[in-house]
Amino acid sequence: MFREKIKVLDCTIRDGGLINNHDFDDKLVRATYKALSEAGVDYMEIGYKNSKRLFSPKDYGKWKFCDDEAIKKVIDGIESDTKISVMVDVDRVDVDDVPPRKESPVHMIRVASYVKDIDKAIFLANHFADKGYETTINIMAISRALDNELTEALHQLEEECRAKVIYIVDSFGALYQETTEFLVKKFRHILKSKEIGMHGHNNQQLAFSNTIEAIIHDANYVDGTVYGLGRAAGNCPLELLIGFLKNPKFDIRPILDLISKEFVPLREKIEWGYIIPYAITGMLDEHPKTAMALRGSDKKENYREFYESLLGDDLD
Repeated sequence: MFREKIKVLDCTIRDGGLINNHDFDDKLVRATYKALSEAGVDYMEIGYKNSKRLFSPKDYGKWKFCDDEAIKKVIDGIESDTKISVMVDVDRVDVDDVPPRKESPVHMIRVASYVKDIDKAIFLANHFADKGYETTINIMAISRALDNELTEALHQLEEECRAKVIYIVDSFGALYQETTEFLVKKFRHILKSKEIGMHGHNNQQLAFSNTIEAIIHDANYVDGTVYGLGRAAGNCPLELLIGFLKNPKFDIRPILDLISKEFVPLREKIEWGYIIPYAITGMLDEHPKTAMALRGSDKKENYREFYESLLGDDLD
């Protein structure tokens, strides 16, 4: 599957931060950046650029806000071609707080949006492009998007947006290979001037296979996380993705070292990955927040009751 155009973006710290309120210590973030750099990964998404007016720094770690000085501190002195990415959510960023690209260690800003907010996402992506950043738009919860609304949004992105990549985001881990193929081909048909990206969640243990399916049909930007770290069931494991790609620039060994030294111990403190409640929400195309709440309750292993509660109250 060697294709030189394929770019790998690691979002371990950003997506993993949804588990622990973005409160990773500098040592882990620096070790992750160093390993990704040595492995030849193209981008590291280090967190969110969220408004401090809307979210109190007292309640979240620094990677909820990604101040430039915090980023500079953890990457200082590491020789690297790995670019830094941050994510912004529609309606959660103060655009005036983001400096021009030439003044920042950040290379790429990814705008996360639902289909209904595509106008706002285009404004943000174009604004950040004007400041010199690479930009993407990540269409979240795409398994819930109505086909006609998605079609309209894609045409609007092609005609009005200067983001270079548009991402398919399987937020609920609900996609299968056939739907992934359909979506990539649909994106490719409409988005003549854009690259296509794939961001998979692992509720049904399909994030990796869906990413492969996207690559087969010409998606050239793909996301992964170290050891599959991420909210709830987690994401496509970066180590599997690097093992699959035949590009000689990638070296899996630094990632394996990182997992052994940092992420195996972390897994003893934080739960993530495939478990039955997350599989159930994936099957039913539901947000995993209900399953996350279950895992924090005294009924965490009562899978049948949880399944039936999501189906509705009309069961016998």
